[in-house]
Amino acid sequence: MLYDSHAHLNNEGFTEEERAEFIALADTAVKNGVLSYVNDVGFDLASSKMAVDHANAYPWCYAVVGCHPHDADNFDEVQFEMIKALARKDRVQAIGEIGLDFHYDNSDREAQRYWFRRQIQLAVELKMPIVIHSRDADNECLQILKEEGAFSDARCACFPTRPAAGAHCVPDARVLLHCFSGSAELGKQYVKLGAWLSLAGPLTYKNNRKGVEVAETIPIEYLLVETDSPYLTPEPHRGKKNRPEFVQFTARRLADIKKMSYEETARITLENAMRFFSIEK
Repeated sequence: MLYDSHAHLNNEGFTEEERAEFIALADTAVKNGVLSYVNDVGFDLASSKMAVDHANAYPWCYAVVGCHPHDADNFDEVQFEMIKALARKDRVQAIGEIGLDFHYDNSDREAQRYWFRRQIQLAVELKMPIVIHSRDADNECLQILKEEGAFSDARCACFPTRPAAGAHCVPDARVLLHCFSGSAELGKQYVKLGAWLSLAGPLTYKNNRKGVEVAETIPIEYLLVETDSPYLTPEPHRGKKNRPEFVQFTARRLADIKKMSYEETARITLENAMRFFSIEK
């Protein structure tokens, strides 16, 4: 019923026993009808390889491959070429999560910028969706995406225009702002350019007024839901490790905000994610 568009079955902090349990719980949620699909999202070369392995092992899993800004200092041309090779494999649906993180600055900012640009260029070359991580770098992240052609007419022409929330169809650049934490105004800018926004567990937090404003403002036709598990656990499980089935709590909160049924919210966000990641029914 739901598509967890961003999870980390490949989390480097898991023991093998923890990973097996995490995957088993996701598998059970699929069998119980809570989940339809889960994306395992890479953040470096090793995790991207693992994501591909998981995608080939589980019919409900798809892979996203790339280098996270935290890991930019340790990335190089050899690894980049290996990511490029992984991107061409079956069940790899996007390049990500890539972007800028000026909150933690775990990698040098110039290294972050360089590999962000290179990976956007790769996604443009391969005509693949892009999954973005942006923290405390909203303006620069948007500017680099524009400069590297992520929203260009040529790229948008590679994908069908999206069904409109209003009277007109809008372009589809296949750019997804993962765990979007920006303002509603920034969200509107992105959607107008052809991007999509993904909402995660923080939408359920009591004081997250900015997230509620985004959910109120952005038409559901341009929204996805995710867990970012094992991080960002939603209420009522906050304080525990997040897992893919908990995406239902974000979807339920979105349904409340939109004044829609949970079933309709689940259906639309599932269809949105399948469209974005080119998953056939």
